[in-house]
Formats: sequence, C-alpha cells, structure tokens
Amino acid sequence: MPTSSGGATIREVAERAGVSIKTVSRVVNNEPNVRPATRERVMEAVSALDYEPHPAARGLAGRRTFSIGMLYENPQEFSYIQKLLEGAYATCQATGHALMLRPCNEDLTPAMVRQFVRQTRVDGLLLTAPIADRTDITSLLVESDIAFALISPRETNPDWMSVEPDDVEAARTLTEHVLSLGHRRIGFIKGDARHGATDRRLQGYRNCLGDHGLTVDPSLIVDGRFDFESGKRGFHALWQLEPRPTAIIACNDDTAAGAVVAAHEQGIRVPDMLSVAGFDDSPTATHTWPALTTVRQPIAAIASRATELLIAGLAGESPRQETFQCDLVTRASMTKPAQPDQTRT
Repeated sequence: MPTSSGGATIREVAERAGVSIKTVSRVVNNEPNVRPATRERVMEAVSALDYEPHPAARGLAGRRTFSIGMLYENPQEFSYIQKLLEGAYATCQATGHALMLRPCNEDLTPAMVRQFVRQTRVDGLLLTAPIADRTDITSLLVESDIAFALISPRETNPDWMSVEPDDVEAARTLTEHVLSLGHRRIGFIKGDARHGATDRRLQGYRNCLGDHGLTVDPSLIVDGRFDFESGKRGFHALWQLEPRPTAIIACNDDTAAGAVVAAHEQGIRVPDMLSVAGFDDSPTATHTWPALTTVRQPIAAIASRATELLIAGLAGESPRQETFQCDLVTRASMTKPAQPDQTRT
C-alpha cells in the first residue's frame, strides 16, 4: 500500500477519522464544503498518524503543474488511439494544460504508473481501456490521492469520473439493421477479452436477437482480438458451419476487414454471398473493398470530455459518469441475403 512521506496512508487517516478518502483529500487540500467538525477530526488523525501527502498527490495544490497524463496500450490498428489523443490534446490545449503520454504493454504494473506520475508530476491521469479496468492501478491512484478519469471502462463507479460510448445500444442498432435486410444467421467475431467493449457489443447483439424472438446460437460467436488476423480466423471458423452465416458482425473495423479479405481469398463475394459489418468507422472502413457498414463512435469527443471532467475534478467538482451515443453508417459491405434466410439462430 502506498504510503505518505510520513509513513501513513490516506486510507489509514480516513479510517481513523471515520470519513471517506475523498473527504481526507478535501481537508488536506483545504477545499470548501467540509464541515468544521469533520475537518477537525481529519486534522487530528493527520497529526496523530504523522500523515503527509505523497509528493505525487494532487493534494499539493500549490504545486500544480497543469499537465495531464494519458496511459494507453498501442493497438495494431492505431486510428482509435490517434482519435483519443486528438480529443485529449484539444482540451488540454484549450485549458492551458500539457498532455504527457505513457504507452503501455500488458506487463504494466502499479509501480510503473507510480514512477510515471513521480517523474512527470502530472496533476491527474486519463486511463484508457483496458487499463481503465485494472483494479490494481485504480487502487494505487485512489490511495495515493491522484486524480484520474476513465475512458470506456468495463464498469462505471459513482466515485470516479468516466466517459464511454453506449456500446450495447450501438451493437443492438447495428444488429437491427442486419436483421432488417433479411439475415437471420448472423455470425459475431468478438474483440479483445480484456476490453469491456467486447462484452457490451456482444450483449447488444444478443439483446437484439432476443427482441426478435431469435435464439442465440453459440457456434455463431467466435473469439477475436480487435485485429486483422483474428478477423480472418473468425471468418474461417464461421464458414465451416452448416448452415453457414449469411452475415458477420465484427467487433471492430480491422477485424471486419480481415473477414472480408479471407472471404475474397475463398472466392466468396461480399456482399452478394456474405454481408460483413464492423465497428468504429475507422479509416479501414473506407479502405476495405467493399467499404464497410459500421458504427461511428465519437472517439475524439469522448476523450475530450474525459479530459474536461478530469480537470473539473482537480478543481473540486464531484465525479460524473457520462455516455455518448453512436451512429450507424451503412455502406456497400451489406445487402439482403441471396436467398431469404428463414433459419432461426
């Protein structure tokens, strides 16, 4: 557990004073809206435990650096991260903050995050998926009193700032469109299992099928990793089924592009023999032939808003959780099945 330079942790102070960690933070930062009796109890606990805020904590309000850090994993398809960076940078520039970047791998540890904060002295952090779902990272930040905001977490927390797209509704809308064309046997290629978006998009697909009285066939749902190669593998797995799917929904555009290329390699005409849809409306969606039907999520706007909320939190505003709607974009990769598909999944 992270300690202050005095040896005690902010959690120990909170427990001794009988208050939340957030309240301790407000007291040591000399923020308003704390009852005098509560403030006195906290200060007594601070004195008794010889607590001193961590040098990297945002409690040192007089030492603000006006810089924001962003932790992100480098995906194989970079356009998603590029849009996140553009959105975060735009808000930082508009508010006089610097944006400090920390690309990460799966081997990221809390110690690495602590070192990044200490070296850069950022005022707060933006955590992108799947880092946003790392409880060891968020626990470190809470106990070190370091401000953060989450982008597309698996689950929201009322005590934390977070912004996400409505993946469930977006996937439901996309599946509804595929059904409206007459498809009933619809394959689904999942994304990276570490990302909450994978589960939410699958949930939207399942919900829509259920709304139409269709039973979900588990064989039509195959694993993926948000990349081109898993799209190719997903196509081959689905095309071996009998009966075959007449349409495939992939969890992102790169995966969908892999499915389209694999279909072409097998002499399967898209969309005449197989319709394919993706997710994100990345540049890949229009570079693939035929261009992909997909879902456009406002990635830059989401990152921009998360940055705004983080900065607002540094100024003492209460945590908020916000959701952005997505838009269906129809293109040439989807059409009606060659033969009306009456098969129920």
